[in-house]
Amino acid sequence: MLLNSKIVNKGWKMHPFSLLSVSGSMVTDKDLLKKNGLVIAFICNHCPYVKDIIGRMVNDFNELEELGVGTVAIMPNDADNYPEDSYENMIKFSEKFNFSFHYLYDQNQEIAKKYNAVCTPDFYCFDKNKKLFYRGRLDNLRYQSKNEISRKKELVNSFKKKN
Repeated sequence: MLLNSKIVNKGWKMHPFSLLSVSGSMVTDKDLLKKNGLVIAFICNHCPYVKDIIGRMVNDFNELEELGVGTVAIMPNDADNYPEDSYENMIKFSEKFNFSFHYLYDQNQEIAKKYNAVCTPDFYCFDKNKKLFYRGRLDNLRYQSKNEISRKKELVNSFKKKN
C-alpha cells in the first residue's frame, strides 16, 4: 500500500461490511459498533510502520474498549503478492501480539477501497451514529521513536473529547 493517506471529509457514514475474522467467523460492522463508536484500523502484517506501532495500538485498543468504543483491524493486502499477509499469517500475527479485537480479512480489497484506505496503518474513528469524526494517526510518535514519555494518544484522545 502507499505511504500517505488521502484526505477525507469528516461526517460521512460508515460503510457496512461483513468479513472473515481470524476467529473463523464472519463479523459485521453492526457486531463491532459499541455505545461510543468504533475504530477501524487498516493494517497488514508485513508493514514496518504497523510493526513499529502494534504494541501501542493493542494497548490503546484495550483502553478504547474500556471507554465503550468498539475496535477492529482489517487486513486489505493481496496475500499472493504479500505472503506474510496471508490469512494463516494473520492468525499468527494476532496471537503473537495478543489481539483482544477482531482481525478481519478483506481478501479482495473491496472494503479498503470503499473507505479510501491507501496505506497501513490507517485509522478511521466513527461516533455512535456511525459518522466519521477522526481520521489520523495512533499517536504523535515518529517511526522507530523510543520516546514514550512524550507520547500523545491522539486516537484515544479523539474519543475522550468526543464523548
